Amino acid sequence: MFFLALAFVPQKKKQVIFFGDSITELGIKPGGYVKRIDSMCRAEGKGDVFEFTGAGVSGNKVYDLYMRLEQDVLVKNPDIVVIYVGVNDVWHKIIHGTGTDPDKFQQFYQAILNKLRARNIQAVLCTPAVVGEKKDMSNQLDGDLNRYSNIIRELAAKNKLPLVDLRQRFLDYEKENNPDNKEKDILTYDRVHMNAKGNQFLADLIWGQLRSLN
Repeated sequence: MFFLALAFVPQKKKQVIFFGDSITELGIKPGGYVKRIDSMCRAEGKGDVFEFTGAGVSGNKVYDLYMRLEQDVLVKNPDIVVIYVGVNDVWHKIIHGTGTDPDKFQQFYQAILNKLRARNIQAVLCTPAVVGEKKDMSNQLDGDLNRYSNIIRELAAKNKLPLVDLRQRFLDYEKENNPDNKEKDILTYDRVHMNAKGNQFLADLIWGQLRSLN
């Protein structure tokens, strides 16, 4: 009877926290990419495997994530943390005169990864997608976004962590689907934040990676 009872013990869901800025804060709202991932997960019959939580705060940069890592992530003891940051570290240099220097970005990001590893929490890294959707690399911050994306790619390789290369996938999509070289209204509504199609694009890419961790 004991072994029969064990057979009916509910499986513990993998707790997934999406950790980032306003893109993730919006992602937990109806139609957002986190909500879409949850719907896709349930549609595939994996609703009893994963549970998704958002921890996005508008305006956050990598050091903001580091400062709130304990209270917003570690105390919840998740199994997986999806880190999606970098847009504000680049963008805010222009709009607010702030931002994060590349070396500091790398150091704070690695410090986050170190703390997650110490708790045996799986990190999934995402590169920042776009600040402007022009396909010919004429957006003001394309060079910086590429540089910071390279930092994240190197961190993923160094730490042997899964990477969702949103930057490259968005660039590829824009080349194929932005014939008029528009700066918005392809995957974003304001050059940065996702429209419905952008949220689905994010959801498809990130869910593809999370699914493989099951």
